Amino acid sequence: MRFHTRKWVKPEDLNPNGTLFGGRLLEWIDEEAALYAIIQLENPKTVTKYMSEIDFRSSARQGDIIEIGMDVVTFGRASLTLTCEVRNKMTRESIIVVDRIVMVSLDEEGKAKPHGKTRIEYVKDRLGD
Repeated sequence: MRFHTRKWVKPEDLNPNGTLFGGRLLEWIDEEAALYAIIQLENPKTVTKYMSEIDFRSSARQGDIIEIGMDVVTFGRASLTLTCEVRNKMTRESIIVVDRIVMVSLDEEGKAKPHGKTRIEYVKDRLGD
């Protein structure tokens, strides 16, 4: 799993229990999945279609630094399926796992648009030597 993004848990991210609000964490995951898919599919019109069951394994508190990891599960005709794990940067303890996030590439009319991708591409590969 490649961990791309770090977030610092601030007071506005907390629930009444004083731990990270699940909705805030899901917002961060959805944003990270969208950014990852947009870059991979090279289409800014990429949206979330599906997010599988989520499994909260632990929590985070104010001041914790968390990191969000994404990996590609599979490339579809017009989609990209990802898996995600969020962990505490300092303790490496897993906070949440999402087995499947399906992102879909859209055309100008909002219909699924084939992307032609079959493997992960890195910016350095696109730029050449």
